[in-house]
Amino acid sequence: MTFEELKKLLSFSESASVEARWILDENLSDSDIYKIIERRKIGEPLSKILGHRGFWRGDFIVDENVLDPRADSETLIQAVLEKFPNKNHSLRILDLGTGSGCLLISLLMEYPNATGVGVDISQKALEIAQKNAIKNGVAPKFILSDMAKLPKDLGAFDIVISNPPYIPTKEIETLDKNVKDYDPLMALDGGEDGLKFYRIIAEKAPAPVVFLEIGKGQEKEVQKIFEEKKWRLWGAKRDFSGIIRVLIFKKDL
Repeated sequence: MTFEELKKLLSFSESASVEARWILDENLSDSDIYKIIERRKIGEPLSKILGHRGFWRGDFIVDENVLDPRADSETLIQAVLEKFPNKNHSLRILDLGTGSGCLLISLLMEYPNATGVGVDISQKALEIAQKNAIKNGVAPKFILSDMAKLPKDLGAFDIVISNPPYIPTKEIETLDKNVKDYDPLMALDGGEDGLKFYRIIAEKAPAPVVFLEIGKGQEKEVQKIFEEKKWRLWGAKRDFSGIIRVLIFKKDL
C-alpha cells in the first residue's frame, strides 16, 4: 500500500499524513492495515492499536492502563531543560502520577547523572512504566502509592514533576471519544473542579521546585493554590498551540 492510498483511507483523521507514515513504518501487511483502519474509524487511538507511541526522544509502550503520551506534555520536558541547562546535574526527580513513565524516563535520558522515582496508584500503570524504562535504557524506581500518602522514607528531591488528572469530573463525558473511551478514567478525573491533585501536590511535594502540566485556562487557579501554600511562581511555558501548559513553582524548604 502506498502512502497516498493509506492517507486517503485515513481521511477521517485530522492527522492522516502523520498516521499514514506511522502505519507504514510498522511494515505491516495490507490486511493488517485494513484492520487498523477499521479500528481507527470507531475512534480507537492509533497508539493504543499499535501498542506504542513516540514521545520526546523515546518510544513508549501504551495500553488501556496508561494515559496516551501527547506532544503537549513535551512542554514540561522543555521547561525542566531550560531551568536546569546543565545536563550533568545529578538531579533527584520525583514524578507524581507517573503513568507510562514518559516524563520521568525522558528526563533521565536527558540527564545521565540523575536519578528518579515514579509514583502511581495503579499497579498496572507501573508495570507499563517499568517496561518503558527498560526499553529506553534508564533505571528509575517505581513505587505504588497514593500521592496524598507518600512513604515517609521517600526522602527529599531536587524537583517534582507531574501531569496529574485535571479534567473536572462533569466534563469527562464531553471529551473526545479517543480520550474518554480509551484513556483510564483515573488519569483524567481531577475531581469536581479539576484541581484536586494540585492541592495535594502543593501540600505534599518534597522538593523546592515543582513542574506541573495544567489544563487550558487553569493557570490562575493553580497559581492561587500554590501561593496559599507559600510557593512562588518561577515560570510558565506555553505549548505548541500557545496555551500555557506548564507552571513552575519554587519554595524555600
